[in-house]
Amino acid sequence: MDDVVIVGGSFAGLTAAMHLVRARRRVTILDTDLPRNRYAEGAHNVLGFDGAPPAAIRAAGLANVLAYPTARHVVAEAVGIGGVADDFVIRTLDGGLFPARRLILSYGVADQFPAIPGFAECWGKTVVHCPYCHGYEIADRPLGLLYSSPASLHVTALLRDWTDNLTLFSNGLDLPDGEVARLEASGVAVLEGGVAEIVHSGGQMTGVRMADGREIALGGMFAHPKVKPSARLHEDIGIVTEESVLGPYIRVNDEFETSVRGIFAAGDLAGPRHSVNGAIQGGSLAAVGAHRSLLGFT
Repeated sequence: MDDVVIVGGSFAGLTAAMHLVRARRRVTILDTDLPRNRYAEGAHNVLGFDGAPPAAIRAAGLANVLAYPTARHVVAEAVGIGGVADDFVIRTLDGGLFPARRLILSYGVADQFPAIPGFAECWGKTVVHCPYCHGYEIADRPLGLLYSSPASLHVTALLRDWTDNLTLFSNGLDLPDGEVARLEASGVAVLEGGVAEIVHSGGQMTGVRMADGREIALGGMFAHPKVKPSARLHEDIGIVTEESVLGPYIRVNDEFETSVRGIFAAGDLAGPRHSVNGAIQGGSLAAVGAHRSLLGFT
């Protein structure tokens, strides 16, 4: 039996694994090798790896972990979960069974792309969600912001450090009363009506085609699609979740333990704020929490 099985092998899961194998604990990482960041050409704000492809960072991290004799990496999809602390079992799609004393869920979330042709092809390249992560690469161009909820509105002020030519696309949704006038007074153009297509070449956006046929030249767009957990293991065992503007996430305490004793969570799955550095921090704290739990401290 492993001390800990980690479900999800991206930044949070690998960081958790590193802490635990250095504590000389037996760890298995179950991973589908389909991380959320696979669409991005480069990861930014990661010290020592700025601009490196996320896959390259993950590969380096996995090599670090597997250099320790108590680490194991299995490419498999976890589809079932059962048991209690000190006697959990994870079942995989191919019928494998992985018993463990503790679990860390770090399988992340999946972005739910809108049904706009060209959106998926540009995602992570010129259609992006985070200005801190990807704004530098599309700065000083005419940029768009795809409205999804009132939470989108605060982004218009934030983006001024990357562009002075910003257009908010309502995409057929109603903005709160008075917001159109306020945005236009601040220099943000507002286009109502549906977005029919993201015009691009190889993921490099050149504009937006509206439902009424108008074409708006753009060099990039910010968007915040809804997300959902990449697996439903937490639902199957009754772990408590909370709702954010973008979608559900697992509630954790200060030890990053979920509502089910012995199960911890980290990364995008365990909070509404998503970033590489946040995932690394969460993986570290979840690993320490799981280790303390194994020692009977919590």
